[in-house]
Amino acid sequence: MNVSLVLIVVMAVLFACGVYAMLERSLTRVLIGFLLLGNATNLLLLIVMGKPGVAPFFGAAASPEDMSDPLPQALTLTAIVITFAVSAFLLALIYRSWQLGQADTVEDDAEDIAIRERGIEDEDTMDDDNEDDTDDLPTDFVGMETSPIMILGSGDVTGLRDDAPTDRPHADPNGGDR
Repeated sequence: MNVSLVLIVVMAVLFACGVYAMLERSLTRVLIGFLLLGNATNLLLLIVMGKPGVAPFFGAAASPEDMSDPLPQALTLTAIVITFAVSAFLLALIYRSWQLGQADTVEDDAEDIAIRERGIEDEDTMDDDNEDDTDDLPTDFVGMETSPIMILGSGDVTGLRDDAPTDRPHADPNGGDR
């Protein structure tokens, strides 16, 4: 495999710049960073593909070593589609953020500030409060009164037609189970 060192360096720089741009608070810079990461990923897959060869479905290659590997090509196409879809979503977020606040920066809300100002002692106290004896229960809902889901049958609601097939044996009108 004879890969150019220039391609590897360009790919590394694209990854580094993309990660750095994605760590910013501006959504536009996050979008630019994501696009750089997508292009770096495509370049990585191009580098991994190795030496180009004859298409596998063409059949003109004398041996399998002369054929190109179709997997990195399929992965590159998938990466392009995913990058496009996420970029469109980020553009919609940027547009909506600009409509609502005339800015594309992500600001801290009151909950973020309160969590940041909490001390380590408060965190330890909160951890101690969560250690109850209810860890062995299979669910958070102890009784049927507190359960958010109620299973209804034909006897619970008038007009409910409950003739779906079940796994339970039905009573045969002749006196036996079916």
